[in-house]
Amino acid sequence: MSRALFVHGANKARVAQFNLREGRAGEVLMQVASVGVCGSDLHYFKDGGIGATVIKEPFVPGHEFGGYLCEDVEELGLTRGQLVAVDPNKACGQCDWCREGHHNLCPNVEFIGAPPFDGAMTERIWAPKSQLVALPESFDALDAVMLEPLGVAIHAVKLAKPRMLERVAVLGCGPIGLLIVQVLKATGAGEVFACDPLAHRRAMAERIGADRVGETAADLIEWSKGGCPLVMEATNSPFGFRDAVTATRIGGRIVLVGIPDGDIYTLPAADARRRGLNIKFARRMGDVYPLAIEFLAAGKVDVRSIVTHRIGLEETPGVLTALAENAPGYVKVLVDLKRI
Repeated sequence: MSRALFVHGANKARVAQFNLREGRAGEVLMQVASVGVCGSDLHYFKDGGIGATVIKEPFVPGHEFGGYLCEDVEELGLTRGQLVAVDPNKACGQCDWCREGHHNLCPNVEFIGAPPFDGAMTERIWAPKSQLVALPESFDALDAVMLEPLGVAIHAVKLAKPRMLERVAVLGCGPIGLLIVQVLKATGAGEVFACDPLAHRRAMAERIGADRVGETAADLIEWSKGGCPLVMEATNSPFGFRDAVTATRIGGRIVLVGIPDGDIYTLPAADARRRGLNIKFARRMGDVYPLAIEFLAAGKVDVRSIVTHRIGLEETPGVLTALAENAPGYVKVLVDLKRI
């Protein structure tokens, strides 16, 4: 019998025994090596759900993970004990959106770690063989975990289509915002301005390469003399959309990546309309795992610098509370589990 972190509802989480279900056709058993605490996991903990995806019974979160195979997967050339990553997004492959290549938008998706599908904050998990991601031998468990959030950042930047040497503003210096800053710098963007209300996150944004870092969107507006042509929003604030609009110049573009607390945006409509803004919403990612692996293998991004805490499973409820309260020092937290 395994142990797992269960989220029961808003601000209710505990570690308890987990009865691992039977495996299904096309699945392989894995020993979880490490799993990241994502902003969406935090929303499940703080709000009891995200939009229509509501916790109706205790469930196990965790979709950013890597682990060790408990058996050979001969059809993929993978062997027992090998470290792999897992793409948590199992799309149906049959709907109009899947046929058009938008697997991240599939309405029939089975997403590991989103209710009602249990995730990887446990010792063992059944994973679809179709979702396994082979890794270079040089990668370790941290690299395996960080491929998923890096993929989200890459997908967001691909949606944004930054122009060569274009100035970009990034709102929010949590893990996704910090990864977006790095991907922008690695792909030819110009000056990257960033802002965040938390001092330790601002300091980290400076360390990983943001050109100027402020506390609020007002700082970005001042530095850009009225707004940037491209703004990428990666906050959890209901005012994130509003702030992104005010930080964007007339005729500019916005990509919204963050999930607001309470699932509500607060936005004066006239500002966005009168600026004639082009606005896109990013959801999860497309087929970018190969590109994320290339970014990491080539040293184009530094994922290790944003991992501030590595904890055990039993510590996770307390850390979720600390993250919900914006405790100083926390950026990216990984929950480490045993290797077979």
